[in-house]
Amino acid sequence: MTKRKYIAIVLLAYNKYAVEMYRKILAIACVSLLTLQKEIKAQKTSKVVKAATTDVRSADSSTYYTQVRTYVNPVLPGDHPDPTLLKVGDDFYHCGSSFHFTPYLPIYHSKDLVHWEVISRVVPPSKAGFVTDKPSAGIWQGAITHFYDSYWIYFSANGQWFSKATSPKGPWTDPVQVKGNPKTGPLGYDNSIFVDDDGKPYMVIKNGQKTNRIQALGRDGQLTDTVINLDWVNAKLQYSWAEGPVMSKRNGYYYYFPAGDVTGGQYVLRGTELSADSTKWERLGDFFKPITDPEAGFRRPNHIGAPVQLADGTWWTIGQSYERVREDDWYGTGRQTGLYQVPWEGNRPWGMAPTTAPVERPNLPQSGILWRSAQSDYFDSDSLNLDWHFLNRKAASKYSLSARKGWIRLVPDTAMAHLVQKETDHYYSAVTRVDFNATDTASKAGLYLTNGNQKVSVQLYSGYNGSKKIIFKLDSAVRSIANTFGNNVWLKIERNEHELTAYCSSDGNKWIAVGTPISAVSLDKEHPNYNSWVGTSVGLFAEGKPADFDRFVCKDGFSFLPAAGYSNYFGVKKIKHTAGKAVTNTSANGGWFMISGVDLGRDKNVASQVEVSASSKTPAKLEVWLDDLTNGKLIATINVSATGGEGSWKAFTKAVKNVSGHHDLFIKFPTGSSQELFIKTIRFQK
Repeated sequence: MTKRKYIAIVLLAYNKYAVEMYRKILAIACVSLLTLQKEIKAQKTSKVVKAATTDVRSADSSTYYTQVRTYVNPVLPGDHPDPTLLKVGDDFYHCGSSFHFTPYLPIYHSKDLVHWEVISRVVPPSKAGFVTDKPSAGIWQGAITHFYDSYWIYFSANGQWFSKATSPKGPWTDPVQVKGNPKTGPLGYDNSIFVDDDGKPYMVIKNGQKTNRIQALGRDGQLTDTVINLDWVNAKLQYSWAEGPVMSKRNGYYYYFPAGDVTGGQYVLRGTELSADSTKWERLGDFFKPITDPEAGFRRPNHIGAPVQLADGTWWTIGQSYERVREDDWYGTGRQTGLYQVPWEGNRPWGMAPTTAPVERPNLPQSGILWRSAQSDYFDSDSLNLDWHFLNRKAASKYSLSARKGWIRLVPDTAMAHLVQKETDHYYSAVTRVDFNATDTASKAGLYLTNGNQKVSVQLYSGYNGSKKIIFKLDSAVRSIANTFGNNVWLKIERNEHELTAYCSSDGNKWIAVGTPISAVSLDKEHPNYNSWVGTSVGLFAEGKPADFDRFVCKDGFSFLPAAGYSNYFGVKKIKHTAGKAVTNTSANGGWFMISGVDLGRDKNVASQVEVSASSKTPAKLEVWLDDLTNGKLIATINVSATGGEGSWKAFTKAVKNVSGHHDLFIKFPTGSSQELFIKTIRFQK
């Protein structure tokens, strides 16, 4: 071979190598550029959101004072443990552990991540013979997901099970047990489902404290392929139980989010591939930012749903937390679900710290769904409202909606018959009308509250004790008066934080107090085993013989509605005074607050006038809206005269027209001054 020919061959090989290397470098550069563009977009979005959040808390942008652009947690008040979150198109779905509350596994739907409604229940009592029916047992987990063109929900009840549907509204298939094998090991509980970018689903398996594993799912919903063993994640119990793990994916990274335990703690790990090799993963530490708000009551959120990305590039998640404001214990309400934005620092996710301050809500359209609250029911439907549940499977058959049109009949046997919802508020007036003939001490029918383990209960009922009585009791605290109304009587329990007051009436208009108030601290506080892991329920009950009820109203608009009981707000704050609490605005731009789930009657018994108890240093005008400050209905503008300042209370009224039904109630402060107008209560009149 000549020297010239050798050089030519070398040059040709080099050129081929150079071209190939150029192609590889170009491909890497393109991928890197796309990744960089995504990252820049995410960083810009994070900065914009962070700036918006700052503006919400400190700036005087007038739109926040005139439009509902913010929310405060919890968005799912009351007992909503172990939440999972699913996004499909423009819709969001949530489910979690229902424990012994049946029908099991309520599915919640939302369009904006703030407002939620129950749209189905997965497992009816008739299909739940495999479920242990007692407090702290029942069904755990409720991981809702979507893959292979179907909706699936995986749950734990003496093993792992799943049901399947073409729509989250159901009908859902009968439960199918997930088959285990020796390599997978025990399937445990609080598992979740992760669907990779290619559409392949995986079960994120959790059993005990040291078992953390991942395994693919086939088209039949059963486990397939080999196990990805992540038992090293909590080998030293560094995350306590490392329970309820969920996963997300972003920019080619897999994110694994284990929770600590029921008391709180949420952590995050990041990996470059779905691998059992611990060197492929990085521990990033705590997920939530440190709390800076001393008044935050939901201080230990965890057990989050897998974070989801919206069209504007922002990421969001939901998570549970017990509520305790300083020494004020509301653990009895259960684990309540809040909404948290997830900004990114590079490829590091952070959950926004819990706060009592208003937070900019997701950039999503309104849907017409109201704020989550206990629902009124006038029992004029052929089927039971999906918001109701029972405390055992037997009770789920002890009622009738057809025995008396427009009424529900509870039919007890040797055990109490009942019908309850999740309690959602610290302030409300629960009202019912019962038709019941009490003839002995075993006969009772009325309103009922019980804590999670059913060891503490409140009853206001038509009963008998030597004669017909209206009796109000919580444990050893008993109040009673003579029943002078007959078999048909109205009952009302008014909750003002931890204070419960009972009333009765012949017509639902003029009320008589049943003795003095009773403290509900023993109902609302933490009990052993975290109240069997669930929260307080409120509703109706009957013992001894059948009873008919024509309604259940949880937040009666014709009773006093404390302004301090708001669920959402902007530009206002609560003020303590000798008569309780009031609300005033904090900016010259005005402000507003919202009381959720107010019932304003139906048929001929509807609101004709609204009354506001207020005090003011100067004349002012208040606006009263229903459902929203932009797309809702302005029902009244109330002129408030100067009363002499804070503490000088006076009732101001205004007529309203065509106002009835179940609504979120908004009170809007005027512009021009701050902390000169104070509102104590709102009440509607028929």
